[in-house]
Amino acid sequence: MTAFRIPSAFRIPSDAAEARAVQDDLRARVILDEPGPPPGRGRVTGVDVAYDDERDIVAAAAVVLDAATLEVVEEATAVGRVSFPYVPGLLAFREIPTLLAALENLTADPGLVVCDGYGRAHPRRFGLASHLGVLTGLPVIGVAKSPFTFTFEQPGPRRGDQSPLLDGQEEVGRALRTRDGTKPVYVSVGHRTGLDNAVAHTLALARDFRQPETTRRADSLCRRALREATA
Repeated sequence: MTAFRIPSAFRIPSDAAEARAVQDDLRARVILDEPGPPPGRGRVTGVDVAYDDERDIVAAAAVVLDAATLEVVEEATAVGRVSFPYVPGLLAFREIPTLLAALENLTADPGLVVCDGYGRAHPRRFGLASHLGVLTGLPVIGVAKSPFTFTFEQPGPRRGDQSPLLDGQEEVGRALRTRDGTKPVYVSVGHRTGLDNAVAHTLALARDFRQPETTRRADSLCRRALREATA
């Protein structure tokens, strides 16, 4: 079993209003004053999900990497039913039950968890990375492929160039160039990690591609798990 805590039960809200109330309650538990684990040391875990909308099936993957070498330490998957409708801003309720199951199937300590999604960069400041962090107690960051509803100035063209992701005057994340001349990714804090550290982790994990290796591995594994589940 994993060393971190898994909620004994995760109740699916009955509707969007109840889901937003859950977000409001859990948001108060987000820890923002910890720097988080240092990049390039220990372990990092990528999580991702894939859907079969026709069958209402979701497959989740958790892939643990050695942070220094990016070699795979352990992989785990879980398959479940989609039990909450698609509502913008409430995507976590569709994904978290199966993601928790995949994390629970790990025997290795996940270390820092990297979500393909948002943390503070969310209209209610409580995206998937924050939600997963509060429920598990793990340090979690979000690295997304799009800026959602927020504004930013294009960062410079070189790897490591970055600019604030803004909601009005509030910085909710960073637009980060992980490779020269490619589109940026969008980094935000989820839980128990500072934004500068989240950016440093993202760069350390994106050595050869735009996306962090954690995300690439988890995406591939959850798609494979979905194919096998629906074959």
